[in-house]
Parts: sequence; C-alpha cells; structure tokens
Amino acid sequence: MSTSDNHTSTSDIKKTCKDGASKSNNDGVCDVNNMLQNMSTADSTDDISVCANCGKEGANNICNKCKQVTYCNAACKKKHRSKHKKKCERYAAELHDKELFKQPPAAEDCPICFLRMPTHETGYRYQSCCGKTVCSGCRHAPVYDNQGNKVNNRKCPFCRVPTPYADEEIVERLKKRVEANDPAAMYKLGICYRDGLLGYPQDHTKALELWHRAAELDHTPIYLNIGYAHEYGEGVEIDKEKATYYYELAALGGCERARYNLGNNEVRVGKVDRALKHHMIAIRSGFAPSLKRIQILYSEGFVTKEDYTKALQLYQVYLGEIKSPQRDEAAAAYEEYRYYE
Repeated sequence: MSTSDNHTSTSDIKKTCKDGASKSNNDGVCDVNNMLQNMSTADSTDDISVCANCGKEGANNICNKCKQVTYCNAACKKKHRSKHKKKCERYAAELHDKELFKQPPAAEDCPICFLRMPTHETGYRYQSCCGKTVCSGCRHAPVYDNQGNKVNNRKCPFCRVPTPYADEEIVERLKKRVEANDPAAMYKLGICYRDGLLGYPQDHTKALELWHRAAELDHTPIYLNIGYAHEYGEGVEIDKEKATYYYELAALGGCERARYNLGNNEVRVGKVDRALKHHMIAIRSGFAPSLKRIQILYSEGFVTKEDYTKALQLYQVYLGEIKSPQRDEAAAAYEEYRYYE
C-alpha cells in the first residue's frame, strides 16, 4: 500500500488566499479545505516556492509530514516548527484520512470464468503449479479430454498440470514459485514457517522475511500478516502502533480483513463514525464479518437503521457480482468451495 503525496507550492497557496478562499495564516499556509479545493492549480507555470519561515523564494526543503510548506533549509524548518506544528498535524491527518478511506479497487477476476473473484477464503485457491488464483467454481468444474469425455484425474483448471498430493511435491512447487519472485508463493511459504507446516520448522523470523519480500513486490494485502506479527509479538516485539500502521497499508491494498481490524479498533476507542467508514468499505468488497459487525452496532444503538440498511444493500450488490451457477454447484458439492458466508 502506498499513499500519494500531493504538493502545492506556497505561491499557489498564497494565490488561493488572494482569490478569496481564505487569508494566509501566520505560517504562510491557507486553510486546508480551501487548499485542497484548489489542488488543480498546483501545476501553474509560475511555481516559485517561498520559505514559510523567512519568505525567500526558491525554497525546496519540504515539510516531510504534511508536504504543504517549504523552507530554505533545515535551520528555517527548525525555527518555524513551533508555529507550524498544530496545522502540520491537522493537514497530515486530513490528507492521511482522505487516502485511508478511499474504496480500493475490486478484486481481480478469475482468469478462467472472468467473474469477480470472491472475497471469502474458500471461494478461491492459489495454484502453485502456475501461480494463478482460480475461483472455486472453476476448480470444481469437470475436466474433459480432447474427445469431450469427462475424465477423473484432477488437474489444474488453468495450466492442466496434475494436482499434487504429496507434501514434498507441494513444497517443491512453492520453492520454485518463490524463486520466480511470486509474492503469493512467498505468502504461502511464510505461513508454512509461521505455523510449522509441510515439514518446515516454526520460524516467525523467516516468515516475516518472506512477507516483507512479498510486500516489496506490491503484494500489499500481506501487510496484514506483518501487522499480526507486531500485534501478538510473533518474531518481533509487541508494538500496537506498528500493527495499526501495517493494517492500514494492507487495507489500502485491498485487504478486507485488515479493514475489519481497523474498524474494530476504532470502536474500542469510541470512534464509531470512523469504524463505520472502515466496515462499509469492507462490505463493498464483500467482507461479511463487517456486515455482522454493523448489525451488532445497530442492535446496540451505535449506528442508525439507515446505516444498517445501506450495508445490507452493498453486500447484496457484491453477491450479485460474484454469483454464478458453476460456483453454486461447487458450493453445494463441497463446503470447502463455498464462496460466500
């Protein structure tokens, strides 16, 4: 997950104030709402940065936290810190929340049926042979030979390689996928180290190394596991702030479970409005536990009937997007192929 930092020069901000949006504050920065409304003017050809401390033009030492003001040098930044601190924190928090509460992109489609991939963990399966993730409906669908006859031998529905059953073969395939820089395989192998599976010794440090490597390859949902490690002290010391930081990275990358965790954490500190935002985003992505959480909040009087109704409607829209006869057939045949809760 990555956040985007939009920088508007001080000259642009002063122009915004001059045009009537707001008067410049003592630290040379306009009100954040007016500044954000005029972000589109940031690419003006007359883009001369002015030091927020001394007023000299040509400043290029930007505030690392809010990204909204510039200074001549570190000395000017230090002198201006006491004046800028409160507004800086407010700007940074508002920009952070603006990014945090964006709806992430929908999950990728199944590479075979091209329907939206279910969120529920039994609705899809990673194929270690080819590195594809395939929906439960396509995994359950019968296999035919070139004469159109149904055959019994189970093969990968994508690459048609026989499905491995022995632990040794599964491990060997995972190792090959890791060597090929497949982040999903790194996640799976990390789970083996975390839980001591498939003959691997339990090693939380090794698991974290694999997960960080996967995250560097833009597999951002894996930050959820890194967050858990910091929350429960698995391979690292317990650090709740770091756990939240990694949950946010995972949520921005489209991890519904991380979004659910953030929502629950907000409820614990009495910030129900923020919790509701997190859970609504997770529900749009099909995460049923967030719908159940809003139901509980409604029954306890923390959210309105309209909020709960909206949550139900969002979840119904999601179900309509992932439903198919083939997936229903798979779910009816095996519980492990159920693609919704």
